[in-house]
Formats: sequence, structure tokens, C-alpha cells
Amino acid sequence: MKEPKPNVNGVVTEALPNTFFRVKLEDGREIITYLAGKMRMNRIRVLIGDKVKIELEPYGGKGRIIQRM
Repeated sequence: MKEPKPNVNGVVTEALPNTFFRVKLEDGREIITYLAGKMRMNRIRVLIGDKVKIELEPYGGKGRIIQRM
């Protein structure tokens, strides 16, 4: 059975090409994130300054934006 991935909140600080974003997390770290497939399908816009919920990958690296709040 898969373990749930940790979710954290953050604020979008920079929009990068190909629906990548730089996000500042609540604990002060900045990571590169990408838009989840459901958000792309439903054409949900994410702009600089938006608060987002991110699903972190267990091995570090990128995160996935799963919700705009």
C-alpha cells in the first residue's frame, strides 16, 4: 500500500516556463514545483502571490501543486 505524500502550503514567488513555479514554503525553503495534471486539464490559473497546497516528493527534488487556495 502506498504511503501518503506530505502536503505543505506555500506562496508562488516566480512563474517559470512550462508550468513550473518557484514556491516559498511556510518553513522558509524555496522549491521548484510543477502543476498537477488535474489543474492543467481544468485550466486553473496560478499567478505570482497565490497561496497553494503542494504535495512533496519523498526523495526531495520537485513538488506538485495540487490546489490553489
